[in-house]
Amino acid sequence: MRLLVRSVNLLLIQCTAQVRPSVGMATGSQFHKLATATATKTKTVDTDSNNKSQRQSVAMSPLTDSFGRHHTYLRISLTERCNLRCDYCMPAEGVPLQPKSQLLTSEEVLRLARIFVEQGVRKIRLTGGEPTVRRDIVEMVAELKALEQLEHVGITTNGLVLTRLLLPLQRAGLDSLNISLDTLRKDRFEKITRRKGWERVIAGIDLAIQLGYRPKVNCVLMRNFNDDEICDFVEFTRERPVDVRFIEYMPFSGNKWHTDRLISYSETVQLIRQRWPEFQALPNGPNDTSKAYAVPGFAGQLGFITSMTEHFCGSCNRLRLTADGNIKVCLFGNKEFSLRDAMRSEDCTEQQLVELIGMAVQRKKRQHAGNGGNRTLLHPHHTHRQRQQLGQLRNCSSLTHINAQGKAQMVDVADKTLSLRVASAEATVQVGERLTALIAANELAKGDVLSVAQLAGIMGAKQTSQLIPLCHNIALSSVRVQATLLEAEQSVHLVATVRCQGQTGVEMEALTAVSVAALTVYDMCKAVSHDICIQNVRLLSKSGGKRDYQRQ
Repeated sequence: MRLLVRSVNLLLIQCTAQVRPSVGMATGSQFHKLATATATKTKTVDTDSNNKSQRQSVAMSPLTDSFGRHHTYLRISLTERCNLRCDYCMPAEGVPLQPKSQLLTSEEVLRLARIFVEQGVRKIRLTGGEPTVRRDIVEMVAELKALEQLEHVGITTNGLVLTRLLLPLQRAGLDSLNISLDTLRKDRFEKITRRKGWERVIAGIDLAIQLGYRPKVNCVLMRNFNDDEICDFVEFTRERPVDVRFIEYMPFSGNKWHTDRLISYSETVQLIRQRWPEFQALPNGPNDTSKAYAVPGFAGQLGFITSMTEHFCGSCNRLRLTADGNIKVCLFGNKEFSLRDAMRSEDCTEQQLVELIGMAVQRKKRQHAGNGGNRTLLHPHHTHRQRQQLGQLRNCSSLTHINAQGKAQMVDVADKTLSLRVASAEATVQVGERLTALIAANELAKGDVLSVAQLAGIMGAKQTSQLIPLCHNIALSSVRVQATLLEAEQSVHLVATVRCQGQTGVEMEALTAVSVAALTVYDMCKAVSHDICIQNVRLLSKSGGKRDYQRQ
């Protein structure tokens, strides 16, 4: 549902008093003018001083990036789930969902929201997936509205359950809503979304208007699909005070890169003006992503989100928090920082969370992340999982351990920010039936295989920099190695988790730990059999660095 934009125009009155005292004693009137002029000047100096102080405060905020953009708008994804299957957004069978334990709890969402608000966020929009599938959505809005410095709470929804939820949401304090609707025709709605419910969405829009909202209706334009409804959407604004926003279709691998379906903003404006020549542009706010237009006399207006043809990065003030707790500073970027992992760490303070947020913001690019025209483009409503999968397709960096001459080098991490780094890795050792029985009974001549493997893994993690030439010598705060005998699979499963508070990651330490542990299992068992196979030595996850990773 749509965001209600309130603009406040400030009238600045500048007073200038000029005093020209005559020779001799000044009159009372002249003294009054002089006093007024002095007071005005003093007030101006004080105001300038306050403004300068405010500017310095903004510049020093962790929410201000290296290009001076101050981020006051946070979008929070409450869930990866959705009750529609829009064909441009995901396959018909849906996308794999993360375990619930990997997603932020309501308490964690509210804690992070409070931290962001304390640092300067003034507007929060709840998204998904589809946020209304959360059972506690009304309570979530009420809790957010209770944050004193937060000025605005909005929601983006597909509108399917608005007739049931909107009144409770309004009572909870919801300020605005955006509704995603790509067609005004019932049959097309079912074709696009692969679900029924068009009537309920229209009823939800009308209910929002009746309750005093001015909803935004987001429409993704697609050539030869709904482009013949452009004028119908304009007509939709004749009697309804809504803001229909046409979003340029963005191709990506999941929708088979149908670039021929893109209809540009300029082409759409020309088409509308063929029917309504008086269709005119309206003023836009400094951080607006939509270019506003209207037909004079219509109750509503139109907007164009030109993500493909004209980016709006220079004024971007938005940050995103994914359902699994990653902060994204750019929708088009694949750099994510896990606030969830840091927050769930026993030794992570709230100040360290703020520093991690600031570190992420500082790494925001001047404009869309990626490699120029070769970047993969996403739709604004894609789930975190889709963004993550598509982000992996980008060629976003060169090899850091090679210099300009192609020679090996150690990366200089001196300028990197200290942060909590965590990595986990695993390995499997297939030992066969006989060795499985001997390990289970602890009857091998060399002793307790699992215990020795665990100790060897810990020692290996601490010796990583001496084994891998270009690895840094890191002061590890924790190394945990778990060795489990899987009797049914006739194997030993090894998992290592390594932590540090440092300037570089610990994935190599985790991989070294499971590798050394696996070799130790082999060494202790080889007297019985050489038919042993070390398999699947691989990273499971890493967080706290330049790019977080979670194996799917």
